[in-house]
Amino acid sequence: MLDNKNKIIGLCLLSSVFTAAQADVLVILPESGPMARAASSIKQGLDSAYQSSDYKVPIKYIDSNQKKISTLLKKHVNKKTELVIGPLARQEVEALVKAKPKVRVLALNETTSQIANVWQYSLSKHDDALALQGLFTKDKVQEVLVLRQQGTEAEHELMLMSLLSQSSIPVQVIEEPPVKLRKNQGLLLLGNNEWLNRQPKLPKSKIYTLANAIEANKPLPIGIQFCDAPALYDVGWTDVLRAYQQNPVDMPYQRLLAFGGDTWHIAKQYLQEPKLKSIEFQGRTGLIKINQNTIQRIPHCYQRSKKGIVPVVT
Repeated sequence: MLDNKNKIIGLCLLSSVFTAAQADVLVILPESGPMARAASSIKQGLDSAYQSSDYKVPIKYIDSNQKKISTLLKKHVNKKTELVIGPLARQEVEALVKAKPKVRVLALNETTSQIANVWQYSLSKHDDALALQGLFTKDKVQEVLVLRQQGTEAEHELMLMSLLSQSSIPVQVIEEPPVKLRKNQGLLLLGNNEWLNRQPKLPKSKIYTLANAIEANKPLPIGIQFCDAPALYDVGWTDVLRAYQQNPVDMPYQRLLAFGGDTWHIAKQYLQEPKLKSIEFQGRTGLIKINQNTIQRIPHCYQRSKKGIVPVVT
């Protein structure tokens, strides 16, 4: 969807709001290093959602690359700081939790360690697996066969473990495509788009894949279902379109544009209502449910039909 530039004519990205001095919101993201490209897309998505918002506060971006989180907090958090957004790397979130910040933090990754004033929000495999469970339930699948692209086993291990830990449905990893699915079986294909389209004689129903197999302008087998960020398929999210126009990126980074947009939406809820305990809204990355300091994201699900990609109601 986001590669269709003729749907975003006339949109422009206004510049981010920076303050040279103190700020009400600190955003801690790496400006260089291995996570800088991902951080850049998150920042663009956040900025675009901020500019589209009717609520404005001063924002200051802090470079986290090769810097201790505890040191950054001591240096930049002050009496005017209402919220910290970030960091991004899991080990930095762990360090942040250990530092026990006194200010509210919206961390952009998840760890097993938690404290009351640190929200942890991410595009987690756990949430993706939960959405797949909804598809299995809808289709009355009682056994899931999993076929993985050779060489990508490590890449998909976390998703597979999340699926196994959450599901009461038996999951069986297979080495070759099944000749035929039994009535109550489903087939989950874990691999890239090219590999997916090489699979011979796939069933027309009860076949599934992950969002990372979806590429703009690339085909998908008829009948396959997947769950993904709705902002990539719904042109109604104009702030995400605006961010994409400013810097067109591939689909993995488009998801991060949407993630950045939802990050600002969550932050805004807290800034407007600091005693907020729970909220639910339809976001750019899916249905967002916040309860206490727990954030759950439920991506929307889709199916490749003869008419194209269509929503699936679970």
